[in-house]
Amino acid sequence: MLAIGEKQELMIVKKVTFGVYLAQKAGDEETVLLPKKETDESMQCGDKVTVFLYRDSSDRPIATRREPLLTIGKTAVLKVREVTKIGAFLDWGLEKDLFLPFHEQTGKVYPGDECVIALYLDKSGRLCGTMKVYPYLCKNSPYRIDDQVRGRVYELSDNFGAFVAVDDTYSGLIPKREGISGLKVGNIVRARVSGVKEDGKLDLSIREKAYLQMDEDAECVMEIIGEFDGVLPFDDKASPELIQREFGLSKNAFKRAVGRLMKQGRVEIRDGHIRAIKE
Repeated sequence: MLAIGEKQELMIVKKVTFGVYLAQKAGDEETVLLPKKETDESMQCGDKVTVFLYRDSSDRPIATRREPLLTIGKTAVLKVREVTKIGAFLDWGLEKDLFLPFHEQTGKVYPGDECVIALYLDKSGRLCGTMKVYPYLCKNSPYRIDDQVRGRVYELSDNFGAFVAVDDTYSGLIPKREGISGLKVGNIVRARVSGVKEDGKLDLSIREKAYLQMDEDAECVMEIIGEFDGVLPFDDKASPELIQREFGLSKNAFKRAVGRLMKQGRVEIRDGHIRAIKE
């Protein structure tokens, strides 16, 4: 059976004025056209040729000798060519652009954007792209705890955090507790590997280790206290949700930062408020 979306070696079984027909072997009824513009005069029946199969603008199976940037079940970074009322179209190295339906987008895209995309067959047997690449990313990264990595945010979850394609290839997650309020789909992030799960997925942190991050967090807290005219209307017992909203910090990170400021004599906690101490 000829496989749409994959590269394969096929045999030339018939020559016509507008190209050659290919099949898995001589005598097969299932054939596919390789257009004349992609053939050369030396090609003869019985010759083998490596091609990629997709569908043309009339939705017919077609072969090409051009190299696609993406094959079925794999991921690649593709550029958005056009956004229309029905979805986006991506450059994947072939004559016909790849369709990215709206329901397969994890964030709004614009012409020129680069997205991590996986290739799949829809219910009608048509090749489409998806930004929901979680099932397609690799889990055998070479990275270990405390390694520094680079990745692209491909999806945000209110429950879990920011999903990241490390090196645009490996599965990673910045947990919600890290403070992801400033991240958007498409952002390139540099992160530290904070954990490697048994299945190979990476836990990531965009923050330094606690003892290194504390001073930066303390200055952030101090700046926001200033925006409240020197008195926060809550203390370090506030809910994690409130702290996350106001500071983009986990509750533990916030408490460490406030503790640092108290030790430095810059703030005090009194009557359920955190107050800046004027010099």
